[in-house]
Amino acid sequence: MVNRMQMLYFVIIMPVFLIYPYRIWVIILVGLLSQISIFMLSKWFTSIYASKGYEGFVELFGERSIRLLAFIGLGFILLKITVITLGYIEVTQYFIFPSLNTNWMILFILIICWYVSSHGMTTTIRFVVIAFLCTSWMFLLLFNFLFLPSNTIQDLFPLIPYEWTMKSWKGVLFICSALSGPEYLVLLAPWFNTRKKIFSYMTIGNAFTIFEYVFLFIASLFFFGAHYLEESRFPMMEMMRYLESPVFERIDMILISVYLINFVFAISLFMLIFYGAARITLKKSEDQTTKSGLAICYGILFICLFINNELLWKKATNQNILLELEIWAGALTYLLVPLLLFISLKRKGRG
Repeated sequence: MVNRMQMLYFVIIMPVFLIYPYRIWVIILVGLLSQISIFMLSKWFTSIYASKGYEGFVELFGERSIRLLAFIGLGFILLKITVITLGYIEVTQYFIFPSLNTNWMILFILIICWYVSSHGMTTTIRFVVIAFLCTSWMFLLLFNFLFLPSNTIQDLFPLIPYEWTMKSWKGVLFICSALSGPEYLVLLAPWFNTRKKIFSYMTIGNAFTIFEYVFLFIASLFFFGAHYLEESRFPMMEMMRYLESPVFERIDMILISVYLINFVFAISLFMLIFYGAARITLKKSEDQTTKSGLAICYGILFICLFINNELLWKKATNQNILLELEIWAGALTYLLVPLLLFISLKRKGRG
């Protein structure tokens, strides 16, 4: 779950935000620093409050504070779902369905996600096994790009930056946001069977993500070169267009379609969390969950996606606003959520 929630839309555009070879070290260093967040999250999972779910949060923060945090969380979840959904739809339209109205794609994806999430949290969590098995191997298809005859070691120079600018810091912020996602798992603790080795499990997932990001970035540097990398809109997808198969002419179309499974898992999970946060905000946490209530949340999401798609995402300049917001939001939640829980546990322990 850690790995699949990190490998969403940002992995598709990652090389464009990094560009220069020395930012390989940024991925590694930020990935290692993210272990601090993983460590703090693991402390929450092994605490007595985690298994209590909503009641555990109330004991730590109080009911009013939880309702306020849930209300704030609604905005962060909506922003994340909006960016990853519209981002994937843009890729699909660009490479597969150039003339199809993207609003129909939004509706199609949300119907699939509603079907998955309507089966409940337990089934949705288990769906990650399918998502992982169907999508985690795809980066191996780019392995041959590391050994092309045209590749030279100079494509990976300089490994030390000549200067450090604001764009360099933006690359650091982008990787912080790209590694976000595990912080939302704190809300799912009651559904986990065991939490004794949670730190080891989350570390493995985070390490796998770091390896994938480094591998894909190096492969894109060899294929495009730093000078041409920023000219490509979707570097990962452009590379896949060059994959050859004796059976299929356009492998990239198949891979983009299959990768939808990972997005379906993430969106379905986020929507169940969104539904739970909405119930807490409206003081309905003790009421029985219903499919109609979840459907209303999906209706709200569709309206939000439709408006953002028409007014913002279709225009490049406005699209950048949403991307910038999600980059900042993802980095903030990945830092502040584990830190807030860790400090609260320490204070409660001393009390």
